[in-house]
Amino acid sequence: MGEEENTLLYQSEKPRLKQAIILISSLISLSHSIKPFTSRWQSIRNKLEELLSNLTAIENCESSENLSLSIAVESILATLKNCDELARRCLDFSYSGKLHMQSDLDMVSAKLDTHIKSLSDIYAVGLLTQSYAIVVSRPSVSASKDDIRFYINDLLSRMKIGSSDMKKEALVAFNEVIQEDERYVKIAVEVDGFINSVVNFLDFQGIEVQEEAAKVVCLIAGFQSYKSVLISAGIIAPLIRVLESGNGLSKEFAARCLMKVTENSDNVWSVSAHGGVTVLLKICSDDSNCGSELISLACGVLKNLVGVEEIKRFMVEEGAIGELIELVRSKDETIQISSLDLLQAMAYRDESIREIIIEQGGIVALVSVLDPKSLVSTKTREVAFRGIANICFSSEKSIITLINYAFMDHILHFLRFGELSVQELALKAAFWLCGTSEEAKKVMGDAGFMPVLVKFLESKSFEIREMAAETLSNMLIVPKNRKKFVQNDQNVGVLLQMLDPAELYVHMGMI
Repeated sequence: MGEEENTLLYQSEKPRLKQAIILISSLISLSHSIKPFTSRWQSIRNKLEELLSNLTAIENCESSENLSLSIAVESILATLKNCDELARRCLDFSYSGKLHMQSDLDMVSAKLDTHIKSLSDIYAVGLLTQSYAIVVSRPSVSASKDDIRFYINDLLSRMKIGSSDMKKEALVAFNEVIQEDERYVKIAVEVDGFINSVVNFLDFQGIEVQEEAAKVVCLIAGFQSYKSVLISAGIIAPLIRVLESGNGLSKEFAARCLMKVTENSDNVWSVSAHGGVTVLLKICSDDSNCGSELISLACGVLKNLVGVEEIKRFMVEEGAIGELIELVRSKDETIQISSLDLLQAMAYRDESIREIIIEQGGIVALVSVLDPKSLVSTKTREVAFRGIANICFSSEKSIITLINYAFMDHILHFLRFGELSVQELALKAAFWLCGTSEEAKKVMGDAGFMPVLVKFLESKSFEIREMAAETLSNMLIVPKNRKKFVQNDQNVGVLLQMLDPAELYVHMGMI
């Protein structure tokens, strides 16, 4: 009997609920024409849109106990009728006093806040269930701004007052639309409370909801103009908490988002202030439990942070250099490349950091990547070549260490047999070495570099020919190398057959 009465009660509510929805829609439309008290009506309109989404979302929900809903709907209707009366008085400029009208509008605005909270509470106690909830259709490609705003408000309602499943589905739906149409991001940013709600979900206990929220903020951070909105919503601290305790995918999305927002140096200190540097370093040192993608992303975030001297020094004190050198030795290409990039960023214009890298075995690790026997990709070798040039070519001592660990043999191998991109880097390495070290010139002469460099003089690329010529010219400063060079008639013959008189002048300077 009780269930039958409940059903009859709920059916009697439906017309009242529909009446409220129609009245809200009319008020939203009417509010656009109101000229006085613009800011107050804008605020009221935003709340009406949120209330409309909430009521639409529950219009056909199944209910087991509807008294609270019935009372809420009646209260909402009373407020809406009052709001409609105020709207028409503002439209006709028929109000008695400005201050009195401002007070009335503020009271209506406060009541709307109460109604929105009331509906949220009704959902929270499980009064309404999801199974019969209306799902607002996704707008078409040609949808108007108002259609998109209505859809976004509906998603916000589900995120605020829905079950965990509804929250997740709303976030999934939003993730889908923002990957296809930037307008959804723009309007979501304008909808009061939307971004804050998503950011709050980063601390949600449910793994799936947290993961989808992390994906949302990561995608939004990909739009340059909306990064500041995320920062204003306090995104940094919850992202770091996700990195500490989230699941694998959530952590990756959080790290990717942090990497995007820290491209702006203004946001770097906030990461440090919330303990982010320590959390990121812990990820880098825990390669047995953290996936390669997460470690790579953590290195990427840290690379954005090391431009701040204090943060870089803190990382050094925490043993970051030793950990990064271990990562360079990793068999995973993604980890190798990201750790090499971070080491180079730390060593940039910092001789003391370069010395620490060398002291802690950095040269050995870098040279091992270039060993022709090592199974690494061309891209990794390219990064390693640049790393050696940036870190090791600044002192005679480090160059001697390179020579002792067969670096010259590796360069010569890649000059002879490497892919074009690696050949060019090997040639640059030879060029840099000749320009900085007398010992390197002698070793290169003994190792057989000159015949190989002569072949590069016939390259189609002017840059390659010029670099090979200057490298040879530097080597021929050493008398022993000069003697070897002229003993081979082919070497001199190539110089005499150079492509044009302008280049011939450069090459003749060698002999």
